[in-house]
Amino acid sequence: MQAKIKKRILLVGNPNVGKSTLFNTLCHTNQKTGNYAGVTVASLAGNYTYRDEEVEVIDLPGAYSIYPSSEDEAVFSDYLIQEEKNYCGVVYTIEALSIKRGLLMLQQIQDLGIPMVLVINQIDQTEKRGISLNIETIEKELGVKVYTTNAKKGIGVENLRQGIYDNLFSKKETISFDIPMEQRGIIEKLSAASSEPNLYRNWVALCSNHKLIDAKDLSDALKHTSQKRMQVQETIRRYQDIDKIIKRVIVKKANFKELLTEKLDRILVHKFWGYIIFLLLLLVIFQSVFTLAQYPMDWIESLFDWLAGITKENLPDGPLSSLVADGILPGVGGVVVFAPQIGILLYFLYLLEDSGYMARVIFLMDRFLRPFGLNGKSIVPLVSGTACAIPAIMAARNIENMKERLITIIVTPFMTCSARLPIYSIIISLVIPSQKYFGISLQAITLLIMYLLGFVMVLLSSLLLKTIIKTKEKSFLVMDLPTYKMPLWGYDLKMTLKKVWAFITGAGKIIFAVSIIIWVLSYFGPSPQKNEMVASNVELENSYLAKMGRGMEPIIKPLGYNWKMGVSIITSFAAREVFVGTMSTLYSLNDEAPEEKIIDRMKKDQYPDGSKVFTLASGASLLIYYAFAMQCISTIAVVYKETKSIRWTLIQLLGMTGLAYIASFFVFQLFK
Repeated sequence: MQAKIKKRILLVGNPNVGKSTLFNTLCHTNQKTGNYAGVTVASLAGNYTYRDEEVEVIDLPGAYSIYPSSEDEAVFSDYLIQEEKNYCGVVYTIEALSIKRGLLMLQQIQDLGIPMVLVINQIDQTEKRGISLNIETIEKELGVKVYTTNAKKGIGVENLRQGIYDNLFSKKETISFDIPMEQRGIIEKLSAASSEPNLYRNWVALCSNHKLIDAKDLSDALKHTSQKRMQVQETIRRYQDIDKIIKRVIVKKANFKELLTEKLDRILVHKFWGYIIFLLLLLVIFQSVFTLAQYPMDWIESLFDWLAGITKENLPDGPLSSLVADGILPGVGGVVVFAPQIGILLYFLYLLEDSGYMARVIFLMDRFLRPFGLNGKSIVPLVSGTACAIPAIMAARNIENMKERLITIIVTPFMTCSARLPIYSIIISLVIPSQKYFGISLQAITLLIMYLLGFVMVLLSSLLLKTIIKTKEKSFLVMDLPTYKMPLWGYDLKMTLKKVWAFITGAGKIIFAVSIIIWVLSYFGPSPQKNEMVASNVELENSYLAKMGRGMEPIIKPLGYNWKMGVSIITSFAAREVFVGTMSTLYSLNDEAPEEKIIDRMKKDQYPDGSKVFTLASGASLLIYYAFAMQCISTIAVVYKETKSIRWTLIQLLGMTGLAYIASFFVFQLFK
């Protein structure tokens, strides 16, 4: 059998052109895609085999120009130029309805002398808009092989694989950019000094920080030029040329009907109704989180109860039986049971992204967020933060303005992530009645309030940071609103299941370890006999765990918490959802009513004076604490990685923890 030949190509294009979808289709991967800018913030690699050739595809972050204005664009630009010898060509992707926007960077890459093929994606949208593309003219005008695709449906992808196999990447010998006369002398001088005949590569070296040439004269030339002005000059000149090309390759048919996109946008991006619809949509999602998830949650809870019962029946009484039945199974099951709720929430978010609606949310939020020191692009990390703060913080790389990027990173953990959902769900179920108003349960309304509270804290903390962090840099939002598309229901479900499984396995490992530690500390305790150091199988109240917990009570009692809540808060620093697992383990250790559900035991829990442990006051205090506290060591690590500042990382950690304590104290005192 003939050995496979390894070929590496780059997947390049503007944001929101279907590049990541094309990457998934080419490589048969499950990388998350979304119908808004900023989804891909780091390079991704995938492989596929076609005939006797193995191809590695590098999916670079979307960008509008080879001159980076944000960290994700810097990833693209650096790899494109600095790794030029390590790939054989570029697959440049353009959206069929946004050809003009995409041609700027295409010409820049061509003028650098980098070989490429052109993919015009979402070609099916042109017919709906009454637009006809002359592909032969495009190939002639641009001097590049063109492929038309619908990446979501896999149309045209096989032809693209064949073209890559045939190595149909074309390299322009001449540049299309006309160097301005005022810089031509400097550029020609640099070209002679650097022995680089490509004038455009010398131009890019002069008006950016890319080390494309090795010339002693470069530093002297930089003293007499304005890089930003040169970049603007280039953009204006290129678009003058692009406008002429567009007139020759695009034909608009007369009297085509208005698209559904235009009709929907009259309402969905309305200055008033747009926000109302978004809030109503969130309310429907949260109602679904409680109602649709109830049956699978009951099944999962019954499954773990059954497993615990089987364990006790088949293992002899002793430490091993207690560890598995009273420690590990309740701890892991206490978190796994919330997987349906997390899955429903993520699935709705994927559908909103896939359909193109989230791009409208960015547009809506830009004018709303600016007074608080943020911009519309900040909503991408903030919305992503409802799934997990870690990738959300990394998504802030697509924000050009450094001040707005830093503020976004600091405030994103206030957004309610999926790890908070199990805590909110169990506490709301404990202290909030399930009665309905106009078909919407009070519990769903409370959950919506918790999500809105997180967003309100984002705004207030951003406003504070805006006054602290000083900068003269200005920013503005430039984006195209994509057409609405039918979501890929099956693909989004597949992605949801993958994320839920990652949550279960990721949280499960932590819960498993914590459950064992909790069980050991609760199973053993100081012996009443002086000559014995340790007693086993003691009452929970006499265990080492209880002793440790009661040592914390002076600190947590003003918040309305008992020692069990205090221990759960400490363990949840590893990951927020560990709180639920720890509570489940603690309340399963009481064998007085083994047939009862954990939540029923929690409802009946009392202090020695007969008062209930879980009341509206203590429940509201816990909700507020987890709404504000930075209870996630992984998030702290990624904040430090992205900011490269121990100072801002500590400010965030101490600020959020201090705010959580003070706010919880006042809420408990108010409601008690």
